[in-house]
Amino acid sequence: MDYDAIVIGAGFGGLYALKRLRDDLGLKTHLYEQGQGVGGTWYWNKYPGAMSDTRSHLYCYSFDKELLQSDNFKHHYRLQPEVLNYLEGFAQRYSLDKDISTATEVAGAAWDADENCWRVTLAHGREVTARFVVSALGLLSSPNIPPFDGLETFTGEIVHTSRWPANTTWQDKRVGIIGTGSTGVQVITAIAPDVKHLTVLQRSAQYSVPSGNGRMGEDHLRQIKENYEEIWAEEKTTITVFGAKESKISAHDVTPEERERIFEESWADGGGFRFMFGTFNDLILDEVSNKYAQDFIKSKIRQVVKDPAKAEKLIPTDIYAKRPLCDAGYYQQFNRENVDVVDVKADPIARLDGNSVILESGESYELDMLILATGFDAGDGNYMRLKLEGVGGLSIQEHWKEGARSFLGIMNANFPNLFMINGPGGAFANQPPSIELYVDTVAELIAEAKSRKATAIEAKSSSEAEWFAICDELTDATILPKVKSWILGSNIPGKPRSLNFYMGGYSKYKDVLDGVRSDGYTQFDFRS
Repeated sequence: MDYDAIVIGAGFGGLYALKRLRDDLGLKTHLYEQGQGVGGTWYWNKYPGAMSDTRSHLYCYSFDKELLQSDNFKHHYRLQPEVLNYLEGFAQRYSLDKDISTATEVAGAAWDADENCWRVTLAHGREVTARFVVSALGLLSSPNIPPFDGLETFTGEIVHTSRWPANTTWQDKRVGIIGTGSTGVQVITAIAPDVKHLTVLQRSAQYSVPSGNGRMGEDHLRQIKENYEEIWAEEKTTITVFGAKESKISAHDVTPEERERIFEESWADGGGFRFMFGTFNDLILDEVSNKYAQDFIKSKIRQVVKDPAKAEKLIPTDIYAKRPLCDAGYYQQFNRENVDVVDVKADPIARLDGNSVILESGESYELDMLILATGFDAGDGNYMRLKLEGVGGLSIQEHWKEGARSFLGIMNANFPNLFMINGPGGAFANQPPSIELYVDTVAELIAEAKSRKATAIEAKSSSEAEWFAICDELTDATILPKVKSWILGSNIPGKPRSLNFYMGGYSKYKDVLDGVRSDGYTQFDFRS
């Protein structure tokens, strides 16, 4: 056997998995990464304006106290180069690079029941074997490229935001952008001042609040670092670990004037997750409470955008139940004479012809550059492109044909010794601390298998089904299914409902893990 463990992907999850399995468990471990360097999401997404929307002091690993003190963030939110630099520094700190093969794509893996190992096929044809495989493919890493007629023959520049080429320029060009989700909002805000003209081809208007980003005062930074241990301890008792003081009151519990004041304070403070979870505790549970938030944000759009026609196009028609967005001046960009918004839900894109986007009405927009901010096939998208075969040759595509599911977002029945980081059904919470939970649990399970002298560990089918039912019930208790969003996979036409998250959040997910541990891991089968 070539390795004890193989890790796929060099983002937050993969790097931490390599560190834990190699250094803490003493396993011969190797990591394969498709990109030319480490960083995962933050290696690929180099588009202008790319920024984390979790507060800087919480968008990092929490386990390394020395790294927390030496971490060199200066703003409330980290920009893409800063996150990438952080992850590159983490890899160097633990000498992970010597056990990483970059520019090496994994094409598939097949379970060998005779040897109790995985046969992993690399894209260039080489096969490597390992007892365990940890898949850290990433939650948002499989680009969604809509099949527009004429896309392949478009004569202008065309780029997807998750594959942004180095040295790409947009200055003094006629630019079109499709997509106004989190990425689109960031790109539009960043490039609008410099383009000759920007045409925003908007499919769905979005609710966005100010990010509140800015330089962090030295006193504030010092207070964080002096109290980091207490800050993390407190955050890990919350639902989301996003740095928002989660509200304990309903939007129905206050007067209209008090409700407006709370919304106004949160708008001024900034942060999408802080606005959704820090104002009232029922914005994603109660449609009437949600409408209070809708109406507040809509009123802000009308205040900010001076052209009434543009403002009305930017007013969302859905409820406020997609990924909460924040921005550094998104709506203000539409006060520029060189920025227009086109409603392509009312008048859809028919085709691309030459360097023009043609709508069904016949209206056309001639462009030098077209940006696809069309998001991702989230969660299971990267798995579906792999030839991944478990017990008896069962493919992951067949296993998930009615929608992606797993036990705890970590493991599937019929796929022994294959662990997922951020699989379907993981906690809806800040990514780095959640990833630490997943990886630590994987390490515990492998250690448990070794202590039992087991060569294979597998989630029971009953465990997977029960967890899916729990995730399904919690999701249906929210208003999230009422909108089309990557959170449930509904942004991809024809895709079955996928439960990407356990909506109980971080602290309750951690309680579930504690229960699994105290039960002696009875939800798994250990086999020799």
